Amino acid sequence: MATTVRRSVLTLPAAPLGPENPLPALRAPDGVHALDDLPQLPLGGAPGREGLSRDMARQIGYEPLRSLLPVRIRDGYQRQRSEVEFETIVIENAHLRAVVLPGLGGRIHSLVHLPTGRELLYRNPVFQPANFALNGAWFSGGIEWNLGATGHTTLSCAPLHAALVPAPDGGVMVRLWEWERLRDLPFQVDLWLPEDSEFLYVGVRVRNPHERPAPVYWWSNIAVPEDAGTRVLAPADQAWHFGYERSLRRVPVPGWEGADRTYPLRSVYPADFFYEVEAGARPWIASLNAAGQGLVQTSTARLRGRKLFVWGAGEGGRRWQEWLTEPGTGGYAEIQAGLARTQLEHVRLEAGAEFSWLEAYGALSADPAAVHGDDWAAARAAAGTALETALPGPAVDAAYQAWRGCADTEPGERLAAGSGWGALEVLRGGHKLPGTPFAEDTIEEDQAPWLELWRTGVFPAPRRVTPPGPSLVAPHWRDMLETAPADPLTEYHLGVAQWHAGDIAQAVRSWERGLALAPSRWPLLRCLAVADDLAGDPARAARWYAEAFEDLTQESRGGVSWLAAESALGREALASLLAAGLRPQARTVWDRLRPALRDEGRFRLSAARLLAAEGHVGAARRVFEEGFELADLREGEETLSEVWATLTDRPLPAAYNFRMRPPGE
Repeated sequence: MATTVRRSVLTLPAAPLGPENPLPALRAPDGVHALDDLPQLPLGGAPGREGLSRDMARQIGYEPLRSLLPVRIRDGYQRQRSEVEFETIVIENAHLRAVVLPGLGGRIHSLVHLPTGRELLYRNPVFQPANFALNGAWFSGGIEWNLGATGHTTLSCAPLHAALVPAPDGGVMVRLWEWERLRDLPFQVDLWLPEDSEFLYVGVRVRNPHERPAPVYWWSNIAVPEDAGTRVLAPADQAWHFGYERSLRRVPVPGWEGADRTYPLRSVYPADFFYEVEAGARPWIASLNAAGQGLVQTSTARLRGRKLFVWGAGEGGRRWQEWLTEPGTGGYAEIQAGLARTQLEHVRLEAGAEFSWLEAYGALSADPAAVHGDDWAAARAAAGTALETALPGPAVDAAYQAWRGCADTEPGERLAAGSGWGALEVLRGGHKLPGTPFAEDTIEEDQAPWLELWRTGVFPAPRRVTPPGPSLVAPHWRDMLETAPADPLTEYHLGVAQWHAGDIAQAVRSWERGLALAPSRWPLLRCLAVADDLAGDPARAARWYAEAFEDLTQESRGGVSWLAAESALGREALASLLAAGLRPQARTVWDRLRPALRDEGRFRLSAARLLAAEGHVGAARRVFEEGFELADLREGEETLSEVWATLTDRPLPAAYNFRMRPPGE
């Protein structure tokens, strides 16, 4: 059977993504994936020694993400689901059928082994965004492509460009590509299923078209079914354990602290296990069920890292599993492959250079007695031998070389369109990126004013009163803003760019200059509020917030973008005013909220906190007892348990228990 590629539609119960948060992300990303104890870890790296190798320590300290700018937060989703049709690309031969979601980060939603009918991935039966991506909205299941910085990519729920490209074997493959905005790097993912191949090949390339080095992060995350008989195998005898207590320690594989951690359900709390793949060993990772059957992923040597993520069997991990799907759905674990040993690291990509590699995904069957035996070396060998029989290592290297010959081939038939940000950067920079065209006709409303700034030197005034559009913060855009006429909107965007560059004082001066003449004051007031809050003046910040929210409610025209602004600013204002002890002003903000917003989970939580601050503890507790959901509850966030503990000494209800770390840590 020849390989076919076709468009199709997938219907799922889905919660709408909702609008982006229009407030610029001035605060640093949360520290869920930060490391607290690096200075206490000795350097080392010899087999069996505690401590970091020098290259690992260097890469952990290399360019960690300090700002989400210019990306916007996606927190406009809720949890009410209805049937929605998603466009898909289906790639199929006699052995495998892959279903790709180009509008949702190029996620491979499903990979079916056709001879047996087995789904090789964890396939989520719903689309439910949750607050796990660097910028918010993310969903579980399938194979995702994470790049940019430590965490789930900001493109998790964003469209990618997609097109057909001639494949090395004379057939066709699917190319996905976009411009990653946190690091300003273009990338491509080529999905190639050769005729009669039992493995899906994935060719990846990340390019640095700039005249400066860039930090690169890449992890391919594969959700696999989790049950009591599932074991994850990789060519390693040691791993780095990282949990939500934010410590990194080297542990033995498979057994640690009395449990075999290669079985996902034998851990209690969510955790990462970054395997120390043996030097010179072929990189691979497999998830095999009680019968010795499952999925294997392997790659060329560039993609060196391998990881197991587990939710664990504890109450918090089980609650998160329920949160991400619908009742009755089985759980999942993640097996992953990355550029570095751990996800705490970023790898330096020199100016004008690129990273590329090839991955392979397919079914694997190995002797279950060996795979699940007590002899870890024999278990690894059984899976490794089965992989070598199914797909020899030299075959992967040969496929990579064949794919590299097609990596620059220009795409043919277009299957989906991504954003216009890449086109804007290519126009400005004159970048030559064969194989990944960013056409000017993809530029849309968000990019249009920046294109005009580049062409005319003037940032245009909007044609209608609306919340400000996205800011750009790269040095070249900051330079253009500094020389543009200094109207209030230009000063607003300039301040955001200066803030991103670390020039806090100048950012504040730009916002203050803009405020003097601004017809729309609330965006600038909010920026000043954040600046004062982070400078250690919460009372002044709270007053700015109160003024900003009053200005917004007077100016708001209604509609989706204005409602998103009221929701975002209202949440921040209430939190700031309550933290500063300004209860009457917090009540005023609450009273100004639209009734539709008061029913949202974040505002129900704010209501409980406000009632408690006013001395109505019983009424605050009843908010919890009546039930609400924080649709945008953040990974690792413990707000629910913290607020509950201020209201009662009773145990936290199970519906609110999302704790991801042991008590006291």
